[in-house]
This record gives sequence, C-alpha cells and structure tokens, in this order.
Amino acid sequence: MPNFPIKKTPIRLAMLGMTEGNGHPYSWSMIINGRYDSDALAKCPYPAIRNYMAKQPADTLGIDGAEVTHVWTDDPADAQQVAKVAMIDNIAAKAEDVIGHVDAVLVATDKGEEHVARCRAFIDAGIPVFVDKPLCNNRHDLAVFSDWADQGKPFISSSAMRFAKEFAPYHRATHELGRLRYVNFTMAKSWETYGIHALEAVYPIVGPGFISVQNTGDADRNIVHLHHRDGVDINLVNIYDLAGGAGMMTLAGTHGGAQLKMADSYGAFKAQLMSFVDYLRTGTPPVPWSETKELMQLVIAGIQSRDQGGELIFLKDLEHA
Repeated sequence: MPNFPIKKTPIRLAMLGMTEGNGHPYSWSMIINGRYDSDALAKCPYPAIRNYMAKQPADTLGIDGAEVTHVWTDDPADAQQVAKVAMIDNIAAKAEDVIGHVDAVLVATDKGEEHVARCRAFIDAGIPVFVDKPLCNNRHDLAVFSDWADQGKPFISSSAMRFAKEFAPYHRATHELGRLRYVNFTMAKSWETYGIHALEAVYPIVGPGFISVQNTGDADRNIVHLHHRDGVDINLVNIYDLAGGAGMMTLAGTHGGAQLKMADSYGAFKAQLMSFVDYLRTGTPPVPWSETKELMQLVIAGIQSRDQGGELIFLKDLEHA
C-alpha cells in the first residue's frame, strides 16, 4: 500500500524554486497545465523553452487531472513571470506556505546539495515530492534521503533522459546487438548537474550492477569511465560547452551497434511528469529506490574520482552512504 493518501482528481501541485540556468518551472508548469500565455511566453528568458513549447500542437499539452495551482521561486520576480506564462493562480510568499493547499510539490532546482533543505518541510509534512535531478551530490545528503526512503517517505527523482523515446526501445533490450560491450554518451554542462542525464540515459539500458567509476577530467570536461558487472564498459563525457553533442549515444555489442540522439525534449519532459502524476494516483514509484540510490552513488563517485586526481572508485565503498 502507498504511504500517502491516493490522490483523486484534480491533483493540486506546487512548483517550487528556481536556480540560474534552469527553466523547468516555466516548461514543467506549461506542460502540466496545458496552457500558456503567448505574450508572456515570448518574454521567457529561455529560448529553447520558447521554441519547443511553441512547436507543440495544442492537443498534446496538459496532464489530465493535474494542475500547478501554486508557484514559489527564490526570486519573487521569477514567480511572477512563471505565473503569467503558465497561468498559475497563486504565488506563495514562502515555499512552506503551500502546505495545506496542494497535494504534492515539485522541487524544480538542479543543485543537488540544496535538495535536503528544500525538501525537508514537505517530507516532514508527509507531502509527496518530486525532486529535479540530481537528487543529491554528496554522501551525507544521500544518507538523509536513504533514511527517508527507509521510513517510507513519499519522494521520487529522475532525469528526463530516462523517458526519452529515442532510447526507450533499448531499455533492457539490446539482444539484436549481441552481448553489449561498450556504451558512449556525450552531454553538455557540468557533471554535478548534468552527469545524471548521461547516467540515467544509460542505466535503463544496462540495468543495475555498476562496479567502478573513474573520472580523468576536470570541472569543465568530465571524462568518466564506468565498468558494469555484465562486462560493459561505459564512457560518459560531460564537456561544459558541448551543446552540439548533448544527448548522443553509441551502443556497441558483439553482433551489432546503434547510434542514437535525443531530439524530443518536450516528449521526455511530459513522460517524466506523467510518471510523477501516476505515482500520486497509484502509490507505485516509477523507479525503485535501489536504482535511484545507485545512480546517486555514481554521481558522487564521479565527483570523488575527479577530485582525487582520477582515482578509481568502487561502488561497494559507497554502499553505506
């Protein structure tokens, strides 16, 4: 049984927080609400969001039975803008003010080191939380989330890459390639914030069972080698300004190979948000905690290896995090 009341429609959601360079409060609110103000969207400071939202047919917008009814951002001016764009009725003065007025919250920030603090009030109140990627980026905070998971607290976290339609056909289904031997994935931005995109694109393909992580790069060019128990070697490359290579994957096996690229950001985001709404309706998380925990261990190991000059980090040494 779920550890929170099953939500019937309409599900009231709060969109909380905004960090520099992350426009998810805009896009996620529009995707869920199924509406936006065109004039306000034209002033949205994220060109990519303006472009892909404007291209979507009206009948693809919206998640039935769910609505973002409240918004709060670190800078009050951002909340005003998001509310205008996504036509949100209520702007909260403080994040905690939404407690008692919504059924669940989305913590729409990508600084993993802040997420324990941003989530705590809602976890304590028993309100289900969706946490933007990465859930966390250090061992202490992973221990906190692990404790909350053990207590049955209702929270989930994911990257939209898990839901990309371009990669989904290969999720635990690479038989046509023979025995999978090598995976390469390229991504832009930093390992701390976007490494989880690379990891979560690959993880549903190879499954759990990572052995080691080695990052021989630096803060702006993370070159990460992972070894998997099934004999798969994986290279994940996060180069800060590699926008042209973001979301590109190579799969190579003993009999064949495939080269893939994520192109439909909107579709991935919508599927990701729908997985949260489904969780609220069923109480069944889209991803088991064991997988989320292993993914966070991989994020943490990549940082640790880089900071230690490319040292090989074994996941078994992080198991008690």
